[in-house]
Amino acid sequence: MKIILLIPIYNDRESLKKLIENINFEVKDLNSEISVVVINDASSQQIVDTYQNLENINSFEIINMKENRGHTRCIASGLKYIFEKKEFDFVIPMDGDGEDRPEEIKNFIHQAEQSDDKTIVGERTKRSESLFFKICYQLHKLLTLGFTGHSIKFGNFTCLSKSTIKKMLNEKATWNSFSGSLKKVEKDLLSIPSIRGTRYFGPSKMSFFNLLKHSLSIISVFRKTVLIRSALFIVFYILLMQSNASIITSIPLILLLIMIYSMSTLSLRENMDEFDKSLENINDIEKIK
Repeated sequence: MKIILLIPIYNDRESLKKLIENINFEVKDLNSEISVVVINDASSQQIVDTYQNLENINSFEIINMKENRGHTRCIASGLKYIFEKKEFDFVIPMDGDGEDRPEEIKNFIHQAEQSDDKTIVGERTKRSESLFFKICYQLHKLLTLGFTGHSIKFGNFTCLSKSTIKKMLNEKATWNSFSGSLKKVEKDLLSIPSIRGTRYFGPSKMSFFNLLKHSLSIISVFRKTVLIRSALFIVFYILLMQSNASIITSIPLILLLIMIYSMSTLSLRENMDEFDKSLENINDIEKIK
C-alpha cells in the first residue's frame, strides 16, 4: 500500500526533525510505501533541516504556505493537495511534535490492510497532560455527546481512505473542524487504541482556551441538532425552575446562550470557497527526498 503521512507544523523544527527520524525507524519493517508531506504553516523560523535518516521513507517534501491559517486548515489544505497531486491508498494526519506517537503508525497500517478501505481512528485511551486538562477533556467529550448525540473520542491522528478524503473535500466543515467533519461524513469508522504522547520539545500548545475552541468547533458542525436540543433544554429548564427563578438558577441558561453564540460564530469559519482555493496559499514546495 501507498501511505502518506500528513504533518502540519508551525515553528517546531527540532520536534519535526526528531519525529522524522522516529518515523524512519518505526516503518522499517512495514511492507508499505511510506511518504511524508509536511505543511509548514508560514512558520517564522526556518523549518528545513538536515535529515540524515530517510532510507525507509520513499519521498519527503515540505509545503511552505504564504499565510498562517491554523492547524485544522493546514490539514484540510494538505488533504486537498495530496488528493489532487499524489497516488495513495491511505493518508495518516499526525501532529509534528511527538504527541501522536510514530510507533502507532504500524498499528494503523496493519488495521488498514484488513479494513476493506474503511477509515480508522485512534481513540485516546491514555493522555499525558495534567489532571486539570484531563478533566477538561472528559467534560469536552460529555459536552459534545450531550449536544450533538455523537461520541467523538479521536483527534487528527487517523488513517483516512481515499473515499473518505473525497467526502471530506466536499464538506465545508472540514475547513473548520477535522474530527467533526470526519464524524459527519463517515458513519462507519473503525478504531484502534491510541496513547497521547508527550511533546519532544517545549510545552504543549493545547491550552484550556484552545481545547474550548476545539470543542465548540466540533459542536458547530452539528449545529442544527444542537439548536434543537438546546431549545428543548431551555423549555424543560424554565418549566422546572419557574417556581424558584433567581439570578443563580438563570446561570445555566446564560452559559447555554453564550455557548450557542460562540458556536454560531465559529461556524462562520466554514467557507467552501476558501477551502477550494486553499492551494493558492502555497508559496513553494521543497523536496527533501
